[in-house]
Amino acid sequence: MLKKFLKNDRGLTLVELLAVIVILGIIAAIAVPSIGSIISKSKNDAKVAEAIQIINGARLANASDSTATTWTHTSLTDYISKVEDENLDYDVKLVDGEYYIKNHDASSVEGLTPDDDDDYLSEEQLTDASK
Repeated sequence: MLKKFLKNDRGLTLVELLAVIVILGIIAAIAVPSIGSIISKSKNDAKVAEAIQIINGARLANASDSTATTWTHTSLTDYISKVEDENLDYDVKLVDGEYYIKNHDASSVEGLTPDDDDDYLSEEQLTDASK
């Protein structure tokens, strides 16, 4: 009986091959949008993490010179590295012990809206978004 089974050299029929292709197509149709969503979320997470890094750089700059309460991207270059923000025109300010950032890519992340009329995002908003 085993010899008979091994001698059966039939390949896949066209119908079986088409069934496999249809199944793979369905799996791909489900997986591709999910992967796109994961990529988009990781880019947004990177923007938020970078904004937090910039605020931490401002915190270090404030520790070096406690009289300063505002910083631009050029004044923070000694405290941060590898910032990928497209426009490199961000500002950080310190108000009542709270740090705020303006003109950074993180402001384009869905769900983050500035606290005030000056379009500054608070450090608290950024840390909440990173959770």
